[in-house]
Amino acid sequence: MFRIIFVLDILKGNAVHAIRGERAKYQPVQSKVCRSSNPLEIVSALKPAEVYIADLDRLQHFGDNFELIKKISAKAKTMADIGAENMDDVRKCAEIANTVILGTETASLDLIKTAAEQFPGSINVSIDIKNSEVLTKDTRIEPHELVKLLNGYNIRDIIILELSKVGIGAGIDTDFLHGVVELSEHSVLLGGGIRDMADINALKEIGVSSALVATAVHNGKIPVELIK
Repeated sequence: MFRIIFVLDILKGNAVHAIRGERAKYQPVQSKVCRSSNPLEIVSALKPAEVYIADLDRLQHFGDNFELIKKISAKAKTMADIGAENMDDVRKCAEIANTVILGTETASLDLIKTAAEQFPGSINVSIDIKNSEVLTKDTRIEPHELVKLLNGYNIRDIIILELSKVGIGAGIDTDFLHGVVELSEHSVLLGGGIRDMADINALKEIGVSSALVATAVHNGKIPVELIK
């Protein structure tokens, strides 16, 4: 079944509108479907079944939103990216969310391998892409090569996160994504660029398993009912 997963980018306790990964410019969300930018109030109002959480304070080493994430996890199934850089971070994330997200921007391939061994089937790997290149702490690697490498790891899903498309409704690259789906032995989730239901239907057709959405829900182009 295709999953539409609601995204919360949290900064200083607020849900913010992420744009192109340019974190210094993020502002609290202004939504047609919820009057608040308080993450707990948004979750209570929209009642999403699944939530993807990015702890932007932790990602930037400004502090964290762990207690808030724990409260959200009591209301919905959660996956969280706290910018894990070591196994201690992975364990902390596993305590507050259902699934740990390891993003290539902050996690080495060695850490991903170790985490997959210690938390089998409970890790999502986010292939963080900006301007067609993987953001990585390791040696430069092409997206499709990384997808093939991850086939050997006992992880849950892979996430294609196109940071340069986040928050601007830039649309999806179906040819690129079709190639990822063909190569991956894991379910493929997409974040970034999803505009409306036409994009959702296109993702279904090429075999992507899930869409990560925030802007298209807040602006009313994807019905709230579909994230419940």
